[in-house]
Amino acid sequence: MPHFDLVVIGSGSGNTVVDERFDGWSVAVVERRTFGGTCLNRGCIPSKMLVRTADLVRSGQQSERFGLEVEVDAVDWPAVRDRVFGRTDADARDGRRSRLEQENVTVYAGEARFTGPRALRVRLADGSHERLTADQVVIAVGSRPSVPQIDGLDDLVGPHVPLPGEPDDPDHPHRADWYTSDDVMRMAELPRRLAILGGGYVGVELAHVFAALGSRVTQVDSGDTLLSDHDADVAASFTAFARGRWDVRTGSTVERVTRTGTGLRLELAPTGAEDAGTEAGEIEAGGIEVDALLLAVGRRPNADRLDVGAAGVEVDDRGVVTVDEHQRTSAEGVWALGDVSSATPLKHSANQDARVVQHNLLHPDDLVTSDHRYVPSAVFSEPQVAAVGLTEEQARRSGTDLAVGTADLADTAFGWALEDDRRRDAATENGGAAPRHLVKLLADRGTGRIVGAHVIAPEASVLIQPLVLAITLGLPVRGLARSHYWIHPSPTEVVEAALLDLEDSLGPEPAPGV
Repeated sequence: MPHFDLVVIGSGSGNTVVDERFDGWSVAVVERRTFGGTCLNRGCIPSKMLVRTADLVRSGQQSERFGLEVEVDAVDWPAVRDRVFGRTDADARDGRRSRLEQENVTVYAGEARFTGPRALRVRLADGSHERLTADQVVIAVGSRPSVPQIDGLDDLVGPHVPLPGEPDDPDHPHRADWYTSDDVMRMAELPRRLAILGGGYVGVELAHVFAALGSRVTQVDSGDTLLSDHDADVAASFTAFARGRWDVRTGSTVERVTRTGTGLRLELAPTGAEDAGTEAGEIEAGGIEVDALLLAVGRRPNADRLDVGAAGVEVDDRGVVTVDEHQRTSAEGVWALGDVSSATPLKHSANQDARVVQHNLLHPDDLVTSDHRYVPSAVFSEPQVAAVGLTEEQARRSGTDLAVGTADLADTAFGWALEDDRRRDAATENGGAAPRHLVKLLADRGTGRIVGAHVIAPEASVLIQPLVLAITLGLPVRGLARSHYWIHPSPTEVVEAALLDLEDSLGPEPAPGV
């Protein structure tokens, strides 16, 4: 039975733990699927490459208001898909090859399960098993899409499920009736009609992609708005933008799915949030007909696939591995990082966890801690949404004496360049409330510091960054907007305007001793 100094289970962020400083260690890396983990193969990298394609299409579709006539005559889906996975698949192969070439690293293509403290059994691709032990083990197996119980789903063709050791890219693109985010981006052809169940970041990003590329998208979500985990003003504005591009059915869920002679029929049922919408004659007695269904209702950690209890590793009631501030699990010598152990299942959070684990493995007498207080997030749909810290509802629920500042992109010079002011004014003149591109900031009156920042705008993922710095460093709001230059005319001037509005909301600084 081989014994290692370190076994890493999972080759996503976990693989980054092992660098040249571990050259003197005997290391095993166990990966059940393709090297690189979810982000490279099934998540943020391929999806954002597709988002960029969708953004280009949308630029052409909106060109008329800029005095241009630009048309996208056709979308070559195989070329779009293969541009993305031609790069990511090559990178995954290179990552595996580089590990195989290291003399001190052994790669196991298979599925690991604990059999005892720091003891594992790996089921290999050929069906055989290998038993391993180690001084230290890192659990970095990520998460997987949740599949809800829907009547009739088991009777349909589901996604390709790789066996242990099998790569993500099958010999031929997979055709199915329903998909998850793991495989929808590799589908054989664009569906003419696509239903998406779920209104979180995965659902709205892929709705943007497929709607831009020509699919008729219907998005079904149980909440009052899409992106309901975000600040309510941002979520409401995003939902209004989305309704202008695809069919949005909030307050609804899919109760049953059946195959018809022309596609799939989804029976919708209200959830109580609000009544299911009716648009363009698509709904017939509470149902819609589509060609494919994408399930995007959340993710679940993969700890349940490891028999972690045999190793003495505890999980919480959601199946998330419990770790301390140093990323240590309840079992001696076992660490965990990323989605399997995090309340913020984001790649940049997993990468930071990996750096903490890496340092602590190398410096057991000088442990560092993880700081997950201010983890920013971004949604790469249209428009983008980004956030850090508390929502207004969370802040008020916590009893914070709150000051709020806002600013609209339409009121900046860059907003003029985007014709955002005319879009807003036209909607208002027609008697509607135009969805807003805005920055919304929250501060604690007692401390004068930011507790939450929310952006919905083009390039929101960039605009949020100075606010991430401000909240992380605890910079005082008063004077912050005037402490440095803001480039004119750039999108960041909307952040400056929001900071000034927040400072006005805070009012003058209390006199000392008051």
